[in-house]
Amino acid sequence: MYSQFNEQFAAATREFADAAAQVNRLAIESTESIFALQLAAIQDRANATFAFLGEAAEVRDADGIKNIWPKGVQVARENLERGVAVSQKMMEHSSKTNEQIADITKSQLASAAQTAQSSAEQVANAVNEKSQSFAKGAGKASKAK
Repeated sequence: MYSQFNEQFAAATREFADAAAQVNRLAIESTESIFALQLAAIQDRANATFAFLGEAAEVRDADGIKNIWPKGVQVARENLERGVAVSQKMMEHSSKTNEQIADITKSQLASAAQTAQSSAEQVANAVNEKSQSFAKGAGKASKAK
């Protein structure tokens, strides 16, 4: 009886460890890709900003400021748009990862429920067999009196 319980517990622990490893792998992969997205966006924004600042450094008069002002607004707008686009990609990626983790969790819970159901059925069958054999033994004992 105890060995069966130990085997079931060990199997459940292995399943849990496997599921945890899958979840951790997904989380790490998601973090890596989000980090790569952010770094690429920072690099793009920094390049655009420094290019603009290089042009702005060459301005020497008021007409130059008037000419460069729209470029500065354009760079700021593009930086904002890139930031929003990267945020959306990050949210999509996080959502997909969370769905995958939820699927793993769902399958883990279904497996645990199935295991518990089969164990409960085995116990019920064992109890039923014992009660039937006890009833037969009690019937024989009452006939012997």
